[in-house]
Amino acid sequence: MSKDQAIGGAIFIVCLLVAIFYLVTLFWPQLFIDVIGYVGLTTTVADVKFWIIAIPVFVAFMAVLFIGAWIGWTMATTPPPKPIEEITTEIEERKEEMKVEEPAETKMPEASEEEREP
Repeated sequence: MSKDQAIGGAIFIVCLLVAIFYLVTLFWPQLFIDVIGYVGLTTTVADVKFWIIAIPVFVAFMAVLFIGAWIGWTMATTPPPKPIEEITTEIEERKEEMKVEEPAETKMPEASEEEREP
């Protein structure tokens, strides 16, 4: 098993466990309350349902804001591109330089009649 496969397997297991936890807590909040009741925390079904929905919404909203901030930062710190006129001028100059550097066309020597006949 490669390193990438091991990481992929770990990501799969974590996502599966989080999905199971989310579904159980959302649809059977009393089970979650019973489990955390052993810790000494007191909560209600409404509290559990609120937080089980609020936390993923918060995470998703923060992810969207982070992506927007990253796009803004990238746009703010990236230098502007060259104007199209400057690019076309450079391309034309290179073409002219290539024409100047090419040697004069040389004719291929024609084969003699003896070489042509089989």
